[in-house]
This record gives sequence, structure tokens and C-alpha cells, in this order.
Amino acid sequence: MILVTGATGFVGRALLPRLAEMGADVRCLIQPSKKPPRLPKGVSVQVAISSITEFRGVRAAMSGVDTVFHLASAEWKGQRGDLEKVDVDGTRKVLEAAKEAGVSRIIYLSHLGAERQSAFEMQRVKGRVEEMIKRSDVPHTIVRSAILFGEEDAFINAFAMALAFSSSLFLLPGDGRTLMQPLWVDDLATCLSLIFEDPTMINQTVSLGGPEFLNLEQMMRNVMGVTKMNRAIFRVGLPYMRWATKTLEGMTPHPLLTARSFDHFAVNRLCELVSVTRYFGIKPSRFEQAIGYLANKNWGEAIRQKVWG
Repeated sequence: MILVTGATGFVGRALLPRLAEMGADVRCLIQPSKKPPRLPKGVSVQVAISSITEFRGVRAAMSGVDTVFHLASAEWKGQRGDLEKVDVDGTRKVLEAAKEAGVSRIIYLSHLGAERQSAFEMQRVKGRVEEMIKRSDVPHTIVRSAILFGEEDAFINAFAMALAFSSSLFLLPGDGRTLMQPLWVDDLATCLSLIFEDPTMINQTVSLGGPEFLNLEQMMRNVMGVTKMNRAIFRVGLPYMRWATKTLEGMTPHPLLTARSFDHFAVNRLCELVSVTRYFGIKPSRFEQAIGYLANKNWGEAIRQKVWG
């Protein structure tokens, strides 16, 4: 039995079909909510309802579990996301329950640049969680991923919505030169499923990124090309963008971007270009080739659902 935390999130929804194709029995730890969980259609899974910070619920969900995919995070929830509670304390509960249940491995999704002493909050938290996992008695695999993109991402879609919101000008955070290594979420899901099948990955840390280095301006020009929303680019310093975004976060239930999200392109966070191919023998998709999902989208409706839905 596999337990997936964060199963209704961006990566979880991409991973579950892969696990189903393998014939695995999967249980999803789902946060209590009045809304039905957004699980992929056509995928048969068990559901355990519990907050990740409620130990009794996590322990019950861990019954009979052999492997845990730990994907849950408050990263993209902005000021409403409590990293200390969800990422740190939640992981502590997961590790305690996993050890008690005799789980054979936890596969944790981290970030490139995760470091306890980082200047950036998300990287500090991921670094702390990595240390907790390594110090635990539970066998593990830590996957440090580059920035992810895909049909339901909270990153490229948000910038496309920002393009749609303005008819002539796009505010580019920073100087646009910070390098990223965008990785398609379906490629990551494939890598995660292969890690599950590979016992040599136990107690290893793996860094994964896409097949090219791109800066934010290059990525946005690709997005403009696919969406046909050409805009003049105006560069705005990251401190000003963080301040403005943090102010907007308090005004809408679900802002397009969060102040925390700017940390992803504050500094270069890269790994070797052939990382996915070297570890798994597959060729990851290039950014421009995999963003066709942005074409012909109703961006006005997308903005409404994102901000007020």
C-alpha cells in the first residue's frame, strides 16, 4: 500500500495516474473540507480524511502502508499557508507515524537550493524538513526538483493570467536574468514512479531539472508566443514586487501570485542538464514544446476562478 500526502495538489494529481498504471494500491491523505477532493478522474484510490498535523488521523492512514510519497506543502498558499504547521510539524507527524507503522520508505519532494541556512523562507523550511527525514529511522529518498510547470501549475498559469489582465504592459519581477531549469510535472511524475520501483535510490538525494536553462524573460516570451498575448516588458525590482504582492494577498481569497513565490527566481537554482536522462533514461520535455495547454484558454474565466473561485 502506498500513502500519498498532498494527493490533490499539482504534483499529486500528476502522480496518481502513474501509480494506478503500475497496479499499485494507493491511499490518499485528504484534508477535511466541505468540497469534494480534486482527485484525477478514472483513478481508483482509497481516501483517508485527516489533517496532516493530526497524529491520530495520520497514524490511522498509515495502517498497512509500505511506501509514503510525501508531497504536502503550504508553499503556494501565500499568507494563508502555514509552513511551520504544515511542512515542518506535518512532516514530523508523518515520520512518527511511518516509523510506528514500519514503513519501508518515504519519498519526499523538496526543492533545488533547499538549505537550512538559506536566505529564503521556502528553501529554509525544505532544508529543515530534509534534515528531519535524514535523522529519522525511516529509509528515504529526497527529490530536489527545479521549478515545475504543467496544465494546473501555480506558476506559469499565474503569469499568463497577469498577461491577460493587462492589455499592453507586463511587469517582470527583477531583471529577468535569473536562470531556472523548468521541469514538466508529467516528467517529474514519471521519475517519482521510477524511484518507487528502484531500491538503489533508498537513502539517496536526487536533484532533477529540465533539459534547458532559461531566464524568466525567455520563459515569458515563450508564453506570449503560445498565448498570442504580446506585451511590452517593464522590469520591477523584486522588493517592490514582493511588497505589492503581499498587499494584494490580503485583499483576495486566492491571489495570482504570492510574495513567497518570488523566491523561486531570486537566485539561480540549477542542477545538471542531463539529470533526468542520467538517472532514469528518459528525455524530459523542453519548456516551449510542453506549454501548448496555455493556447486558446479563456483567461478571463481562469482569473475569476483563481482569485474568487
